[in-house]
Amino acid sequence: MSNWRKRNDALGTVNRGDPAESGLCTLCRADCQGKCETWLSSLRGRKMLYPRDFGEITSGSANIAPQGVGYHALRIQGYTHGAEGLPEGLSNSADDCIFPNVNIETEFGNEVKTKCKVPIMTGALGSTFIAAKYWDSFAIGAALAGFPIVIGENVVGVDREAVIEDGKVVKAPELDRRIKTYLKYADGGGAIFVQLNVEDTRNGVAEYVVENYGDDVIIELKWGQGAKDIGGEIQVKSLEYARFLAERGYVVDPDPTLKKNQEAFKNGSLQSFARHSRLGGTDADTVSALRESFMNSVEYLRKLGFKRISLKTGAYGMKGLAMALRFAADAGLDLLTIDGAGGGTGMSPWNMMEHWGIPSLPLHSKAIEYADILNEQGIRVPDLALAGGLAREDHIFKALALGAPYVKLVCMGRAPMIPGFLGSNIEGVFYPERREKLNGNWDKLPNTVTEFGETPESIFAGWYDVMEIVGEDEMKNIPFGAVALWTLVDKLSAGLQQFMAGARKFSIDSISRSDLVAANKETAEVTGLPYLTEAFDEEAKEILKG
Repeated sequence: MSNWRKRNDALGTVNRGDPAESGLCTLCRADCQGKCETWLSSLRGRKMLYPRDFGEITSGSANIAPQGVGYHALRIQGYTHGAEGLPEGLSNSADDCIFPNVNIETEFGNEVKTKCKVPIMTGALGSTFIAAKYWDSFAIGAALAGFPIVIGENVVGVDREAVIEDGKVVKAPELDRRIKTYLKYADGGGAIFVQLNVEDTRNGVAEYVVENYGDDVIIELKWGQGAKDIGGEIQVKSLEYARFLAERGYVVDPDPTLKKNQEAFKNGSLQSFARHSRLGGTDADTVSALRESFMNSVEYLRKLGFKRISLKTGAYGMKGLAMALRFAADAGLDLLTIDGAGGGTGMSPWNMMEHWGIPSLPLHSKAIEYADILNEQGIRVPDLALAGGLAREDHIFKALALGAPYVKLVCMGRAPMIPGFLGSNIEGVFYPERREKLNGNWDKLPNTVTEFGETPESIFAGWYDVMEIVGEDEMKNIPFGAVALWTLVDKLSAGLQQFMAGARKFSIDSISRSDLVAANKETAEVTGLPYLTEAFDEEAKEILKG
């Protein structure tokens, strides 16, 4: 268990419910009026790195002796001397070794390298309605900040305007909208992924993507997620739409084609339907059969023309983790994302989120142990992204250090969505005529926003930075949610730079496992990291001996 508090008086943050280990509320509402740390950071940016009311307060940490196994129980090392990974042209002088000079750019890939301005990526934003509603904010914000975004499963299948002929998609307006929105503002950093599940594969989504977008898109195979071990779901409140989805070949529960369920819906005793995807891998009874099927899928995608292919795996046990690592290595994949239990951005069954799968830190620790085994055999380990309840700059550093040198990105699911909600709510107040289209939930600004200003320029700390990127004329086309996301990422970036400077690491590649210690013996045992006072203890004693 983590010990995150509902209130953090030093930062002035409040969680509506008991916080998850990420620091986010367990239930994040699109209409929330604040004010968790991520919510406030979407407005104030890097100012949220510091305690409030500077000059009038002192403050102290309440996370000194955390209990239980989790990312909260990892501590980041600081060092008294030295500097590693300085950018070319800089020296190890005090004038050059400052945190703004820390280079947080990263890259991933096998034969083709994809560069990112910050070492984060989004989780999969698929067929859930909330992903569609706020896509412009998510995609434009990610493009401007220079990090990858993932279009999740089933986007084509749930699109009423998509045209599927002879079992293959020939028109996909919603998928097109999502891809084109990101690519319009992408500028030398990041990438856009499109996931494939069973239904997407049957519908010919890969063929459609490569024919229309070629090298601009990374295709991603999917083995579950950290929130659940069944296929993705959405909830629909229209009988007509439920029947449409059933006709598209989805599993819809209860069955909307049955007369009894139609009557129940009309009479109000049945108020919604759940659309489910199918389990993958059901035709493979052995590891070798699954490997053959997987390698055939990768070979087929390469023949189609995809030069960059990734795999997303969920919080399965050690056998599933080992298969994901070995298969991805043998196939020469560009990225493997490993998602620990407890995450989720949609409507996963609650008790499944609570009780299924391997939590993030134990899963990630085993992944690195297994990666070392591959490396010792001379097998190239695929570049990794770690996911599962990660939301802050300390999480980013810890995941990169825990998984060094294999981890290149930290995948964040819920955190990047919050600025999209918040910005859309604010924009809807300033432009009521856009409110419905924006899915804005407010008709006036709450006090939690007006305390910072009454205009967009004063509310968003990143407003003028975004304007510098896109130009004054283009600002009218930039959603406030994208500005909010850029502002949040600026805070995460500056915070990461500060942690890295304190660890004397001035590039992502210079971060190492020795930059972490475990705050309790249980976490030390799970991760293989030294306990707090055991790290560098022998070196310390040599100093004392002269």
